[in-house]
Amino acid sequence: MTWDLLVRNGTLVDGTGAPARPADVAVRGNRIAEVAPPGQVVGDAHRVIDADGALVTPGFVDLHTHLDAQIAWDPIASSSCWHGVTSLVLGNCGVTFAPVRPADREYLARTMESVEDIPAASILDGVPFAWETYGDYLRWLAGAPKGVNVGGLVGHCALRYYAMGDRSLDPGEDPTDDELDAMVALVDEAMRAGALGLSTSRTGRHVAPDGRHVPGTWATERELVALAEAVGRHGRGMFGGAPRFDGDGPGRDRARSEVALMAAMSRAAGRPFTFNLTNTFADPELWRQTLGFVEEANATGAQLRPQTTSRGIGVIFALGHATPFDGHPAWRALAGRSVAEKLGVMRDPVGRAELVDAGVGGPRAEGFREFYVLTPDRGARYDCDPADSLAAHAARRGVSPAEAYVELCLASDGAVILNWPVLNQDFSVIAEMLTHPLIMMGLADAGAHVGQILDASQPTSFLSYWVRERGLVPLEEGVRRLTSDTAAFAGLPDRGVVRPGACADLNVLDWEHLALPLPTYERDFPAGAGRFVQRAEGYVATVVNGEVFMEAGVHTGALAGALLAPGA
Repeated sequence: MTWDLLVRNGTLVDGTGAPARPADVAVRGNRIAEVAPPGQVVGDAHRVIDADGALVTPGFVDLHTHLDAQIAWDPIASSSCWHGVTSLVLGNCGVTFAPVRPADREYLARTMESVEDIPAASILDGVPFAWETYGDYLRWLAGAPKGVNVGGLVGHCALRYYAMGDRSLDPGEDPTDDELDAMVALVDEAMRAGALGLSTSRTGRHVAPDGRHVPGTWATERELVALAEAVGRHGRGMFGGAPRFDGDGPGRDRARSEVALMAAMSRAAGRPFTFNLTNTFADPELWRQTLGFVEEANATGAQLRPQTTSRGIGVIFALGHATPFDGHPAWRALAGRSVAEKLGVMRDPVGRAELVDAGVGGPRAEGFREFYVLTPDRGARYDCDPADSLAAHAARRGVSPAEAYVELCLASDGAVILNWPVLNQDFSVIAEMLTHPLIMMGLADAGAHVGQILDASQPTSFLSYWVRERGLVPLEEGVRRLTSDTAAFAGLPDRGVVRPGACADLNVLDWEHLALPLPTYERDFPAGAGRFVQRAEGYVATVVNGEVFMEAGVHTGALAGALLAPGA
């Protein structure tokens, strides 16, 4: 017997939660053919990976990405590819590029920019828009070169705009019977073509380019349930949503009504619904209250599972892009210059004095207690230790926050990062959420907010910090949360597990050296746009559909990714 790939002598963590065990994994074609104790797989292989001393896991499955545009010009789906992600879901938060009339392509591109901070110029330059229906889009996606497996949710924003036009954005504007029938038919077409389900957005944070809320924000239960039933008639599929928990004052009543609406959709379709759940200092009990409403809804037939991140969600600042001091003229004058040029100004006594003086008039030191300093020597730590705040650095040095930031930039050759979490601010609550049986891993938002956040590294962050360093959950459970748990929710039973017959998506991990370097800002998008990227350490290899895709963090050239389209 000659195998296509043989991973030998590894410690297998198979994604099911079963105890880790020594094993060899043999692959034929795009499937796992045999899993056996070391030395018991008979035969040679075209390619052998010696995993002695390493972990072998399934590829990670990311339910919440916005790589819809980027996959068109970046077939390896960076930064996700550097963090063991082998399967990902597009089309979250209701914003998708299909269905779309030819005249509305620019509108959808600019809506994606407004909601998800993906430059419209890059989208219009890099995305072919060779489709109209969602099925057309999936057929294009199936043929596009890609290194990872990709599936999609059809977005409510695009559906509503296609059927209703500009009226779709206005509160109080319900679809006519004919318009609702058109949306239902579009959902049916998308599901027949292989869509993984439907996503929608109701949060007040998602606005269109003209400042109105995106289509679907004000949809009534009649409309949402009709769309849900269209999904449910296919006997499969999931829902994803960005609920309207935000607003003035305590959110308890909003959470109750939003959970009730999601539960109605789930019951009508008989399908599971996932939504964003985070904690904030402003409303610290809202997440727990929301979970109570979820448990009540599930007890009466709904299938709701919130998803959260393994760290804070916030804004990161880097000298190569933006700083917290850019409101001051002296700092604004640095815009457009290279990092080397900015460091030159900081080294110049006159330039440094101007930057420091400008900062004195800004926020006082206490205003920077929630801005955390990430340095190259310590790597990307997101645990929000007060001793790592910019205010603490300034106090230890006896200088202002602006001067402390200048000194940190000079000491790191401009590599220092400031992390300002605005959601999931309390790590003790994150720990509670990550161990709750209903809450899934999600919200990494890969591909979104490219100039503000970089959370695509969540798998590495979760495993290295919560599992290895903190011991919050056993290794086997940590891997299960990133693999079979998310794969099963998306209706992908052959992904996220290592067993004979399953798809051959694998990670080989150097567990002790799994680590996160700092994000960097790079200008590698179409139309010259920039974004934050973050690599990883400790990934020996990542395999997608039986082909070695990444090796020691470097793309091998393999593009064996497939369209995830069950039922197509």
